Amino acid sequence: MEKLRLAIVGAGPAGIYAADILLKAERNFDVSIDLFDRLPAPYGLVRYGVAPDHPRIKGIITALREVLDRGHIRIFGNVNLGTDITLDDLKRHYHAVIFATGAIKDAPLDIPGIELENSFGAADFVNWYDAHPDVPREWPLDQEHVAVIGNGNVALDVARMLAKHADDLLPTEIPANVYEGLKSSKVTDVHVFGRRGPAQVKFTPLELRELGEVPDVDIVVHEEDFGKDPEAEKLAETNKQLLVIKRILTSWRERPEGTASRRIHLHWYSRPAEVLGEDGKVSALRIERTEPDGEGGVRGTGEFRDFPVGQLYRAVGYFGSPLDGVPFDEKRGVIPNREGEVIGDDNEQVPGMYTTGWIKRGPVGLIGHTKSDAMETIQHLINGQANWWTPAEPSEEAVTALLEERGVKYTNLDGWHSLDEHELALGEAQGRTRVKVVDRGEMVRISRGE
Repeated sequence: MEKLRLAIVGAGPAGIYAADILLKAERNFDVSIDLFDRLPAPYGLVRYGVAPDHPRIKGIITALREVLDRGHIRIFGNVNLGTDITLDDLKRHYHAVIFATGAIKDAPLDIPGIELENSFGAADFVNWYDAHPDVPREWPLDQEHVAVIGNGNVALDVARMLAKHADDLLPTEIPANVYEGLKSSKVTDVHVFGRRGPAQVKFTPLELRELGEVPDVDIVVHEEDFGKDPEAEKLAETNKQLLVIKRILTSWRERPEGTASRRIHLHWYSRPAEVLGEDGKVSALRIERTEPDGEGGVRGTGEFRDFPVGQLYRAVGYFGSPLDGVPFDEKRGVIPNREGEVIGDDNEQVPGMYTTGWIKRGPVGLIGHTKSDAMETIQHLINGQANWWTPAEPSEEAVTALLEERGVKYTNLDGWHSLDEHELALGEAQGRTRVKVVDRGEMVRISRGE
């Protein structure tokens, strides 16, 4: 074996980390890696899943860009697996493939009324304010009171973006359509609901602290949610992260009533039970009050409350999407695997197929965790030569010729540099760091120099 031709589907952190780790790993063969992504630009979740007012997290892009700019990895953007290129094509041109497509859809929330108009998945809203090219340009923000279901970082991001004044986002990279949408927003009160208590939240101290620093937005907490679970609160004293969260919440409890024009209300021990509607639209969220069950969880109390809201966002997790011809676990939303080796219905390894990132393990962990996850997959790839495909046309030129023959308007690394420079120039003209290009066609034209 002289050279491994590897395809990686997904040019987000998971895919780029996997490529970098393989290039640096000890092995007795050369490597040629092609990254494919259905979007014209790379970086996946970092570009389209992180709130625009989080520049520290977006700094990860700098590290990812350094990997790509070394010139050892080819990128084929704006290429969709299943239509532009198929699994059979990959088998013909590569020895193996790593699926690193992440999880971009919202996990379902099975309660009555969740399908009503103005009931949204948080991921769709995140895609809108992050200028994803495949979502509508406009977003309805015509209700004063809205609900967010969830107690993770995405729930706090959504709540913060709903409550934040548009002008405070001008230093970020939001495009004009997002600014105008937020500028005309009628939202005054955002209610965030979690079924457990404040000592069992899933968000990080940084996210919580940032929530309390939004200009002209008050944080409202309720005394009835505190002191209900002494065991959990005692356990939190030994966890540095939860201890910081407790201090932040304590400071908010001690604040006098605010006078801001907008408010974020944090509700714990509140299990979503039903979305109520009028004329087919969301009119209220019915919650059941919960209480500690003495075993680290909560149980229902039978007490129900209705909160009048005109919109609802479920932020209860992300869910993976199936890929053409690739095994898929419909219940967990992942590609079934053993330590990154894809397995089929017979529980046996599928030759040539590997996976990494959220589509491998589910949408848990921070972006940095993806690196250790990729190391496991790459080790199995290196040691699994007996399970690789035997490609009929493994040359690098064959893939390029295939895409051009099919008329696929793919983008490459030089194209990303062109788009990147264009967005930076748009930002400079407005005194900002960057302004994202939203339209897919425009992204492709700029990237291809057309």
